[in-house]
Amino acid sequence: MKQINSQKIQEKFRNKFIKNGVKMLGPETIFFSKDTRIGKNVIIEPYVVFGPKVRIGNNVKINSFSYLENCKIENEVTIGPYARIRPGTILKKGSRVGNFVEVKKSVVGEKSKINHLSYIGDSLLGSSVNIGAGTITCNYDGIKKNKTKIKNNVFIGSNSSLVAPITINENSYVGAGSVITKNVKKKSLALTRSEQININHYKRKK
Repeated sequence: MKQINSQKIQEKFRNKFIKNGVKMLGPETIFFSKDTRIGKNVIIEPYVVFGPKVRIGNNVKINSFSYLENCKIENEVTIGPYARIRPGTILKKGSRVGNFVEVKKSVVGEKSKINHLSYIGDSLLGSSVNIGAGTITCNYDGIKKNKTKIKNNVFIGSNSSLVAPITINENSYVGAGSVITKNVKKKSLALTRSEQININHYKRKK
């Protein structure tokens, strides 16, 4: 009986949003909470789940297999596919969170991009920040959660680890494959990488 009631409730939610102009591809696969709020001209692809306390602005696209909970999504944001937006997250206007990205208790600034395979937690990102694939914020030291601050126009190279607490200042760069443990000054390059060694004419031992 509970399952039947749940299905009826979800159908009611879906019909309400469709009447309000939300475009759903495969609405029977999309699940809402009773307090979900959605703006105008929003597109939701199949297999998206809205947990409690989700606020969606205008001109937003949420791609398939994404999960959102207790977050605020401003206008012109793109999410997913396969994104997890956890509690306390704010995605500012024009930002992008792509496939296999998890964001928790963080602000992602206007026009900032986290496109692939990243974890951003307890962080404050400014505007026009680019987070390279495989980047993680190391926010938990085993006792407490620590903050990462990334200022405007910062470029983080792929496969970087940002060990909080840390501040990366405006217009700076982090080289790919770096583990950053100290603050980065504005307009500078931070790079931590072992020197590459090439052995010529190498043959494996048999």
